[in-house]
Amino acid sequence: MNKVELLAPAGSLEKLKMAVLFGADAVYMGGEAYGLRAYAENFSLEEMKQGIDFAHSHGKKVYLTLNIIPHNEDLEGMPEYISKIPDLGVDAVILSDPGVYSLVKENAPGLEIHISTQANNTNWKSAEFWYRHGAARIILARELSLKEISEIRSKVPQELELELFIHGAMCISYSGRCLLSNYMAGRDSNKGYCAHPCRWKYYLMEEKRPGEYMPVYENERGTFIFNSKDLCMIDHIPDLIASGVTSFKIEGRMKSSYYVATVVKAYREALDAYNSNPEGYQFRKEWLDEICKASHREFTTGFYFDKPTGNEQIYSSSSYIREYDFVGLVTAYDSKTRIATVEQRNRMYAGEEVEVVLPEEPYFVQKLRDMKNFEMEDIDVAPHPQMTVYMPMDRDVVPFAILRRKGK
Repeated sequence: MNKVELLAPAGSLEKLKMAVLFGADAVYMGGEAYGLRAYAENFSLEEMKQGIDFAHSHGKKVYLTLNIIPHNEDLEGMPEYISKIPDLGVDAVILSDPGVYSLVKENAPGLEIHISTQANNTNWKSAEFWYRHGAARIILARELSLKEISEIRSKVPQELELELFIHGAMCISYSGRCLLSNYMAGRDSNKGYCAHPCRWKYYLMEEKRPGEYMPVYENERGTFIFNSKDLCMIDHIPDLIASGVTSFKIEGRMKSSYYVATVVKAYREALDAYNSNPEGYQFRKEWLDEICKASHREFTTGFYFDKPTGNEQIYSSSSYIREYDFVGLVTAYDSKTRIATVEQRNRMYAGEEVEVVLPEEPYFVQKLRDMKNFEMEDIDVAPHPQMTVYMPMDRDVVPFAILRRKGK
């Protein structure tokens, strides 16, 4: 049995390391240009090299996004940029445009190419076309059912890899190709600048009653008529694997490192459980409970089992559900003194209880005590963003362990 790859987002160097350590088989990241997440922290060429070296040292792969839908001016400087990519050690590039595809073939001919979901790959003939032109992987559109995916798998060469989104935010437009942000905010979503106007709250105004705003109700529950739930397929792992795909992709280069670590860890445990005993595999609710401890919207299975209905939208609010706070990140640990060095991410108080999340172990509950600042002075609270705090741990921890607290 070929094990399915777990592919995680890496919006920064820290997020890349968290994804790798918490169980991803591969990560995808964007450079400072040509990717579709302009507001992610993204990577300079030097940071890319650091991240790639870190991932490779752990036996993991790195894919680089070049998936904007470019206009003429976007092609200026692109050949020079592409020519530098092979020296970084990137395992593949993700792109959607035939022109960019040509530039990669001309300037980095040995580079593996994955075709982005932005290319709207919804049928086996499209996948076959890209395969005949040298693509190694197709990232299938989100608008496909598992039945359609299985048919694509059966009709394309087995050497062609197929990738699915299994978790994260859903776009109201077709595979992310949307002009609403351009029209409403002058920001091109197809170049990574989406303002997410689909999640805004809308009202209706009648011509002869200026200033009198009436809510737009799709039904009695509210006015957020384009506000999709988040995709979550963790309780359908066997169905996804049965479709025959190569890679499971988690969305979220704009999400926090805490989100990346939490979601990756849950899917890693589910996949490992399946791989160790496919016939005896059983879904464990604790995996979904863990995912729910990261910021999220209500969940949906998208198009996988049927065409979405009105139930796939959230009508009352566009805000996230946040039940836990990321309060600290372990940066070092002395096993002799059992003192952890923690970088503060949210205000922490002596005496409160937090959960400590480790990459390959169950979390444990820790009461914060004997906290000291960088000058080794006793403190009752760590109020400053990213301040260094020293504290004893009841159990051994490792760098990149997470401290989280249930919200009040």
